Parts: sequence; structure tokens; C-alpha cells
Amino acid sequence: MKTEANIPRIVHYCWFGRGEKPKLIQKCMRSWKKHLSGYRFIEWNEDNFDIGSVRYVKEAYEARKFAFVSDYVRLHALMEHGGIYLDTDVEVLGSLDDFLHHEAFSGFEDERYLQSGTMGAVVGHPWIAALKDNYAARSFLQADGTYDMTTNTAVISELSKRDGLVLDGKYQALRNGVVFYPRTYFSPYDYINGANYLSEDSVTIHHFAQSWLPAHVRLRSGMKRAASKVIGPDMIAKMRQMLSSNGR
Repeated sequence: MKTEANIPRIVHYCWFGRGEKPKLIQKCMRSWKKHLSGYRFIEWNEDNFDIGSVRYVKEAYEARKFAFVSDYVRLHALMEHGGIYLDTDVEVLGSLDDFLHHEAFSGFEDERYLQSGTMGAVVGHPWIAALKDNYAARSFLQADGTYDMTTNTAVISELSKRDGLVLDGKYQALRNGVVFYPRTYFSPYDYINGANYLSEDSVTIHHFAQSWLPAHVRLRSGMKRAASKVIGPDMIAKMRQMLSSNGR
């Protein structure tokens, strides 16, 4: 489908901490170059973003919680330059040109939350502006010394409800010009139960590297993913429900 582009052909991504990119990240980024010819790629890092300019970012960076640093910086990038933001653990399966005619777009992670690994907007879009302002007013380091580990999917989902979003996982076009797609488009993998919703509509897959979580939690997630391939996601969901009930 050929449509007039509003969103510029720019892909933004974040890589803070100056660490080496793991093999999964390298694989995902190779898929970008394969399917997104003609796009300009901008890596946001310590060299082109002032860490000390926003309290939330400064506190998250000092805590070495780089995934939370990106929660603000992705919004800054889209606000100032427009384009598409991709998490580095997002694999691209096909062209994203069909989404460039929107003023802004994202999609669902499941029936209750939006995803943020693939999102796009024109320069200065009010939805992005509102999300950015919310983060600019937040503090990552809380009064009791703990960190605010609220995921950006929870923050973005809650704020978008004010614009009329219904958290039901279905396609929606809001009055502010933002379009949200079902999970099959950008987030067909369910990292909770290991289910796969890949379809002919899928253009990206978020592999959920979960870099903000402790190593033992990431290991448990990997084991659950492997188990799901053997016993199936429905059984994983039932086991989680049983464990939750027993823990009451």
C-alpha cells in the first residue's frame, strides 16, 4: 500500500552505558537494515543526549537502569525529529512504510497494556509531548531511596486513556491522531506465557531482553520460554495461576 508519508524515514534507538551490544541486539539491528532501506538511523547515547538535563534520566542513569533512561529519550527523539523509535531487541520483519501516513502510531502488548518497542510520530505531536512532559516531572529516585520501576508501558497506557483509549487490545484511532494496532502487528510474542501471536500482519517482534530486570529474573523468563515450547503457553498460564492461588 503506497501512501503519502507524514512521519519521516528516521529510526531512533537508544544505547546508553557504552556496553557491547549482545548477539540478540546485533541480530535485530541487522533486520532493520534489511527491511528499512532508505531510512536514516540515529543512535541516542551519552554523546548526543545531555544526561543531566532531566532529573528522571539523570537518576536512572546514575542507577545504571539504562532501559528507564530510554523511556524518556525515545520521547525526546520523536518530539524533536519525528520518525520511528525501535527498542534494540525488536526484530523487523518487513517494511514500516505503511505506517508513515499516520500522525502517530503504536500498538498493544496485550489486552491491557500498550507496547513501546515500536512507535512513531511526526515532529511535535501532542501525544508525544504529553508523555514527555509526564516523564520530565517524574523522579526515578523516590523519597524512601528506592527506584520507581514503573514500566513505560504502564505509564503510556494510563496516560493514553485520557485521550479516549480503551484498553481492549483492538485497533483504535483516537481523536488526537494516534492510531493503535492489535498486538499481532508489533508485539506478537507474549513474554508472560510464551504464546506466539505471529500473523501475516506482523511487522516487528519484540523479543523482550528485559535488561532492566535482575539476572535471575531474566533466567527464569528464558526457562519459561523454553518450557512453553514443550508444554504450551496455556499450561504455563495455568501453572502461574495455581502458584498465585497457593501463595494467597
